[in-house]
Parts: sequence; structure tokens; C-alpha cells
Amino acid sequence: MSQLDMNQLLARLLDQVADLGAEADVIANQEKAFSLKADKGELSEYKVTSSQQIGIRLIKEGRVGIAYSESLDASALDAMVQDALDASRFAKVDPDQRITVQQSRLITDCAEIHQADTTAVEEKIALTLCLESGMLALPDVTGAPYNGFFEGESRLWLANSQGSICEHQEFSVGCHSSALIEREGRQSMHYQGQYARRFDELESQPLIRQIHAVADGLLMGEAVPSGRYSVIFSTHCFASLFGCFQSALSGKWAQQGINPWRDKLGQSVASRWLTLESRAYMPGGMKIKAFDGEGAATSDLLLIGEGELKTLLHNSATARHFGVTSNGAAARSARSALDVAPRHLVFGLGPHGEAEVQSGEYLELVKLDGLHSGADAVSGDFSFGASGFLCRNGERVAPVRGITVAGNFYRLLGELEAVGNQLHHDDGKDFYAPLIRFGGLSIAGK
Repeated sequence: MSQLDMNQLLARLLDQVADLGAEADVIANQEKAFSLKADKGELSEYKVTSSQQIGIRLIKEGRVGIAYSESLDASALDAMVQDALDASRFAKVDPDQRITVQQSRLITDCAEIHQADTTAVEEKIALTLCLESGMLALPDVTGAPYNGFFEGESRLWLANSQGSICEHQEFSVGCHSSALIEREGRQSMHYQGQYARRFDELESQPLIRQIHAVADGLLMGEAVPSGRYSVIFSTHCFASLFGCFQSALSGKWAQQGINPWRDKLGQSVASRWLTLESRAYMPGGMKIKAFDGEGAATSDLLLIGEGELKTLLHNSATARHFGVTSNGAAARSARSALDVAPRHLVFGLGPHGEAEVQSGEYLELVKLDGLHSGADAVSGDFSFGASGFLCRNGERVAPVRGITVAGNFYRLLGELEAVGNQLHHDDGKDFYAPLIRFGGLSIAGK
């Protein structure tokens, strides 16, 4: 559907809503995806898909109704509006939710996130097959069960009863592989992927080598003696760990009374070496977008500054609840209710060189297991299975497996021993952090 046609469709829907004496915002998205998988030297999947969704958040007399449709037919859209109206009648009055963003005309104007794809399908197939064959050619690899290439193009429109109409379009590619290594009666497996905006940005050979290095390195791992250890998490593991407790930044959780930091604004919640921002733009980032889930402009937000909690993530409803200004962190899809979310999470650089961060003895943890089942976001307590390496002065001296790492995340943020001065990103390119050395984590081993 063309931009003009979609804009006209959204306008008609909002006119219907107005005739009902209600207000609304409407999100429509169209997606195209292409994926390939390899198994035993052949393609096991060649899939082309497309989908579309349109969803409405309707507010009448302070009551909110959510509905969506996968069809853009007039009858389906009429039914969607009626479903939202019916749902609102049974909802509790929510005095904080209103349609507030006025006359927003934002379009994500960033050429790097939607570049023309001129790569032949044959090249994508060759890459997929090479992910498997390249891995199987490495020493002691007996299997590479998960290999694939994927690409996706999406287009999103947001319109509301206050005259806003926003548009976003992006394209991304990615690949992933895995290694199962067997030697001397032992097995080790590792899986990893990477994302980019262009096919020629994918680096399959470094990815293969990195996956193999981790799986091979951990193969002969043993548990270390139980005790308290300094720990450096890989960037990917730190992103996963932080994700379990990211709700501490949520204005919605604070509104619900379950955010442990709800009364901590202006207070210290972490080491003075820790600074955290939500950045609307990062070079190569995968969360670049001009507007949030309500059509408000996204912007850089200082969440934690030198250990002090500066702000929570707010949409218009949470902001109204607390009497503050919405900060462009609203999150909503065509199917979902209003929430909050950051853009790119970026930890500030610290005063230490990486050699200093890695001085002495510490555990480098590269795999965490049982993340969400082992984490309590309210109390901050966590206990995970972990694998990694015992290190001295930046050198891996022994692989480590079969341990449990436990602690309290909110206390952990205050127990930084060193923060590096170089930035690294996770596989998804939406989480950025320097090397951070945490002190005194409890390790259950042997």
C-alpha cells in the first residue's frame, strides 16, 4: 500500500472514532521477510513471507480499548473499531491515558537504516551454506545444527486524533551459526548471530571463528572452587543480565508500584563510575527511530549520571501520573497496550584502560543459563548457571563450566572495581558498554 493510500485509510479510521465520541491512535505496519537455513550441505529452508497488521488504542470516557486486524478490508477495520469500543466499555477508568501528541509529522530520516538491497539471492544462499560447511571444517566440530541467513524490511505508520501522522521504514540483515564440538568424551556447544543493514557488512568468517573459539575453549571446562570472585561479563551476557532488571528504569513499573527505584530519583543507585543513557541514534545501531510509540520525538536521555538516577522512561500516561514531562520513551505495537522502552542503551566510558580492568585474577563469563527463571526484577536477586574462563591479567588460564553465579543486581551496580575506556556492543547492536569489572560475586562451584 502506498503512503497516500495508508494515510487516507488511517484518516478514515480516525474519523470513525471521532463519530463515536472517542479518540485514538492507530499503528499500521507492513513487513517482508526472507530466510534461509542450511543442513547437511543443502538448503533446509527457503522462506519468503509478508504480513501486515493494524491496531488501535481507543479511549472513550477515560476507558481504553485495544484491538487489531491483519486485514485492511473495510469490514475488518469496522469490526476492529467496534471491538476496541466494546473492550473500552468493560475497562476500568484510566485517568492517565489520553491522546496527547499533537500534529506530529515525524519521519525517520536516516539513510543508513533503509539501504537498497542489490545482492543476488545466489550470494545469500552461498553465505548460508558456507556458515555450515565452514564450521564443520574446523577441528573437532561434529555438528553445526543451526545456521541461517535472514533479512527483513518493515514500514510503520502512526496516526492519532490530534492530527499526528508519522512514518518509519527500515531494512536489516543477519546471519547465525553454531558449533557442536566433541573431544575425549566431552561436548560443548555455542551459538551466535550478527546483524547489519547491508549484506556486505556481514562478516561470516569472523563469526564462525568466534563461535568455534568459545565452544572449543569451554570444552574442557571445570568448576572453580566456591567463593567470591571478581567478574567481567561479555557484552552479550551483560546485555542479557541487564535485560532481566531493565524494568527498574520503567515509569510504568513505577506507576504500578513495583519498581524498586520508584522513589530513588536524584539518589545514588550505582557506583559513581556508572553512567547510562538511552540514545536515539548510534552509528550502526538497530533501534534508530525518529518517534516513539505515541508519535513523540525520540531523544537522548540521561538515565543514570555518575551513579545517580536522573529519570525513568516515560510515556504520556506515566508522565501524567507522576506530574513530569513525557520523554519520548513510549512503546506500543499494533497489538499491544501502551508501555515504555529505551532506544539504544549506552553505558558511559570509565577512567580505566582495558589492561587495568583485566589486571589480576577474575572470571570472564561468556554464557549465562536460566536467566529469567533465575531473576527477581523486584528484589534484584539472581542465580544463574554460567560458563566462562578464569583469567589473570587479561589471559585466559582455565575454562570454567558447571558453576552458579548469584548476587543482587542492584547492589552489584554499586560494586564496580573498574570501568574501561573503550565501548563494545552486543550482537543485536542495541546495547553498548565498556568492560566493567564487578567485585565480590558469589560463585558456587566445587
